[in-house]
Amino acid sequence: MQKLQREDFQAKEQEGCQINIYNLKSYKQKMYKKRKVRSRLRGRRTCGYGQKFKHRGKGSRAGKGMAGTGKKAGQKRTWILKYHPDYFGKNGFTSRYKKLKTMNIGTLNDRIETLVKKGKAKKVDKGYEIELKGFKILSSGKVNKKLFVKASLFSKKAEEKIAKLGGSATKV
Repeated sequence: MQKLQREDFQAKEQEGCQINIYNLKSYKQKMYKKRKVRSRLRGRRTCGYGQKFKHRGKGSRAGKGMAGTGKKAGQKRTWILKYHPDYFGKNGFTSRYKKLKTMNIGTLNDRIETLVKKGKAKKVDKGYEIELKGFKILSSGKVNKKLFVKASLFSKKAEEKIAKLGGSATKV
């Protein structure tokens, strides 16, 4: 670079230009630097990498997880069909109705005291009065106490077991 500058000055002296010594020093100190390509491309949309999607790094694989698995962008389709074959398509239906919680008559019989403490059951002279809204009472288990149960649904055998001991099963 400095050789080029010296040759420049020599050429100017041969042409007959007057060069001031002070200007010569400042001219020698100044080094002309070419702008980098990066600074020229700043503010441009793709920064010299062609189309938008070409220089994205990890983004070129269509995102994390199951992103990019739509109808048109089938980059991961083969992988999904191999490892998750039931991913595409619809199966079954979703119920609009609330599902009832289930409770067996045997657990009611065993846990009657905890239900009394929680306030879901009361001790009456005849037996126990239990109110379980949103429950279906099932028949598995043994009953040895008189129960007056109010619930959303009962199985046939559960009603029979309750009635056998003199209790009642009423739907709420």
